[in-house]
Amino acid sequence: MKDLLIAIAQGLVENPSDVRVDVDDPAEDGTVVYHLHVAESDMGRVIGKQGRIAKAIRVVMRSAATKNNGRVAVEID
Repeated sequence: MKDLLIAIAQGLVENPSDVRVDVDDPAEDGTVVYHLHVAESDMGRVIGKQGRIAKAIRVVMRSAATKNNGRVAVEID
């Protein structure tokens, strides 16, 4: 899952080497939170107009987690 998020983010940004993902321990309900970190100049590319790209990233991650019977949340820091 972490590799999927990194691959998606690196395809969007100008500085792919600055992409970093931190993973929290699973919560009580089994949700794993992924924290996506990108360069300050690439923040707009990852969020998109009105958050559309960020929403699409979350949908892809949620659907991939559902296939593995898991729950995820993506936060863009």
